[in-house]
Amino acid sequence: AALAVEALGSTAITGIAFPTCYSSEHSKIDAALLAKNLNIHYQEISIEEMRTAFDTFLAGHFSGLPFDITEENIQARIRGLLLMAFSNKFRGLVLTTGNKSELSVGYCTLYGDMCGALGLIGDLWKTQVYDLGKYINRYEEVIPQNIFIKPPSAELRPNQTDQDTLPPYSILDLLLKDYIEQHLSYEELVTKGYQADLVKKILKLMYQSEYKRYQMPPCLKVSEKALGEGRRIPICQGFF
Repeated sequence: AALAVEALGSTAITGIAFPTCYSSEHSKIDAALLAKNLNIHYQEISIEEMRTAFDTFLAGHFSGLPFDITEENIQARIRGLLLMAFSNKFRGLVLTTGNKSELSVGYCTLYGDMCGALGLIGDLWKTQVYDLGKYINRYEEVIPQNIFIKPPSAELRPNQTDQDTLPPYSILDLLLKDYIEQHLSYEELVTKGYQADLVKKILKLMYQSEYKRYQMPPCLKVSEKALGEGRRIPICQGFF
């Protein structure tokens, strides 16, 4: 949002929040404060009724099966659908929010948060996004401080955080950078000091999510090796 305002001015930017029952109060407060600080048009539109309708509609088909990533992704896809509707109606482009860390390991939803026209931060590691945000705040607090200090979360289920299933981004980003940008092999990564099990897990996530990156919108390339068009490998391949 801050980059878009820097590029096009606040009057050209609209921010829309689509909370559900899993959205925290602090996230809604942070989003509204960010929009106020950027002086952009902002709307908060609950999608709880739509989320419930989808769950009710699918309940008979999913009978006996537990709540899992299926229901989590439905929320993201409702948001993607609505964003594209607003895009069509008001003649605007949707900016995707995924960073390079999330896109690398598949922590992104096809037709959900991957839905859009351009990824401004798709070639920035999560830690770089934080650094960029702090640079934007160098003179005054544009991005609320709470956004920097709270645990990252997709908020698609109760008490969810990214670190439930991923290592801290300070570690993950270094590993991914060594693999993607420095072209280190599995053996070289282990020799460098990364735990073998962690390397296997992260590389497996990368290979399993390659099909998603073939369908992602273009991102602004700022590194030597961007995802998408900047890094094409076979979708189907054996690994461990």
